[in-house]
Parts: sequence; C-alpha cells; structure tokens
Amino acid sequence: MPTATQSTDMLPIIDFGPFLLGTKEGKITTARKMVDTMKEYGFMYVINHGIPQDDQDKMMEFSRRFFAMSYEKKMKCPHPDDGAHHRGYSSLGKEKIAQMGDDVNKKNVPDIKESYDMGNENLGICNFWPDDEDIPGFKDCIEHYWKICDETTMNFLRAIAIGMDLPEEFLVEAHSNSENQCRLLHYPPTKEEDLRNGDADRISAHTDYGTITLLLQDECGGLEVEDPYNKGVFIPAPYIKGSLVVNTADCLQRWSNDTLRSTMHRVTAPPVVSKTGYTKERYSIPFFVTANHDVIVDALPGTFSDEKPKKYGPITVGDWMTMRMSAGYKAS
Repeated sequence: MPTATQSTDMLPIIDFGPFLLGTKEGKITTARKMVDTMKEYGFMYVINHGIPQDDQDKMMEFSRRFFAMSYEKKMKCPHPDDGAHHRGYSSLGKEKIAQMGDDVNKKNVPDIKESYDMGNENLGICNFWPDDEDIPGFKDCIEHYWKICDETTMNFLRAIAIGMDLPEEFLVEAHSNSENQCRLLHYPPTKEEDLRNGDADRISAHTDYGTITLLLQDECGGLEVEDPYNKGVFIPAPYIKGSLVVNTADCLQRWSNDTLRSTMHRVTAPPVVSKTGYTKERYSIPFFVTANHDVIVDALPGTFSDEKPKKYGPITVGDWMTMRMSAGYKAS
C-alpha cells in the first residue's frame, strides 16, 4: 500500500482515511486535496477508500470467470442494440467509444474489448444476468460490489461538496436514485503492432460522461491519462494495489462551470509485452457515477461571477446522458 505522500509520474495519491474518521479537520483537509486535484489533473489514486481488499479481489476473480465462459453462455445476457441504457454483455468490437469531434477514420478503428454492464434496477431498468448454473455466485457478488461502490461514492461526493464550499449533502441528494453503472471489462491479447500503429484500439482517447468514475484495475497496465500541461501527451497510470483510480467526468465539469477538469484518457498497449508480439490481457472494473436523471445541471454556486460568467445553459442529467451515450455506442 502506498503512503499518502507518494505519487506516480503524474497522478497524486489521496489518502481518504482521514475523511472516513469523521473529524472536522480530517474531512476538510481531505476534501480540499481532492478538489484541488480534480481542478488540476482530473484524475487521482485514492487509498484507504473503504472498499475491502477482499471484495475487490472477489469481484476481479468473478470478472475473469465470466469472460472465460463460452460466447454462447455470455450471449444469454446480451446488451441491447441501443446505447441508452447499458445492461448485459457486449461482444468484442460491438461498442466503440467515440469522442465528439472524432474523424471518420478514428471512429472506424475497432475497440478490442468485451464488457458486461449492470446498474440500478430501482429505475425500472432490468439487469440481464448469465445463468446461475453457468457461473454460481456471480449475481450476488456484483450486486454486493455495486452497493459498496455506491456507498463509497456518496463519501466521495460529500468530500467534493465540502471542497467546493457547498453543503455536505448537496451532491449526495442529487444522486439519491442515480443511474450508477458497474462495468466489467476484458481486453484480450492483441497484436502490439496493431495497437501501436492505430489499426486497433483497446479504448481510444475519451472522457467519461457522468459525475465521477471509480476504477478498479489489474496489474496489466495500459491506462494512460493526458498530461494537463501537454495536450496530446499521455502518461501511464499503472496499477497500485488496493487503490481506486478516480476521475472527474464531463457532467461534473459542466456542473462546475469548468472549475473541475474532465481529462482525456485511453487504454492502449501495456508497457510490458510478451515475446509473442501480443499484449497481455487486461481486466478492469469501472463504476460510473451519474446523478438522478431529473436533476438540472446548472453552474454550481461559487463557480461563476461577473468576471467568470456561466459557460453553459441548464440541462437535465437524463438529456445529457442520452445524448452522450447514444453517440458513443455502435451497434454491430
């Protein structure tokens, strides 16, 4: 486990333990560090976040077991062809993460990955599950992990609110029945040459759509984050055991009147490549946080003034997410 003062090439490491202890000083200090990091980098490692290591390990193991199943078994819970709601299994190349403004050639480069999505069923959106006989315990494990991530998210939202001089429950109330999504991702071995030459992607450079993202990743490597001081230059964000990678997403950037940064990131060839010329397979589990769909996103108090006017008009979270998600999903 890293110490609170360590950092990687780019990303700061935030120790969330003092916030969870609940002292006024610990909460304020942690909150300010978190918000300052979101302003400057948009990305951070968070340690002592409250999700037990055993739960992280179990979820990663179930992810490996799910993707090791046959195509026929995985397709018992297929993702619907539209991208309005992410649920179920998406096979290799079905989804293409497209960034608004991407040229046609870039949009046609396939993302070499497969995924499985589940989310909040309280919104009337059903999850699609594999047969329990094919992978016993999978449903219970991912539902448990979703709940723990949701609880952790609420603490992060409290910290962000405090760090922005808002009431502590301000953002929590906006996420009381949110469309948070847990995604299992598998990037199979891919020709390193194809990734380096741009003939294939794992995930091309993009920003996330919602409020924040909590990422659990394995040891493989390949996640890269754009340097905020060198546009187009990407720096590795390697695995740190026990940590979560947390980033600002587009809706929160808009909500904060561009005070908080939503940073471009991608997954490409990991730094260590086998002698076969193929990359190692990679597993990761992002937890995408999105506010209630009826919440109106308008510049937060304290983020605008006569000298810094509002950059965006109001929009509901539902309209924002539908617009962004439909643009980023390609049916096959």
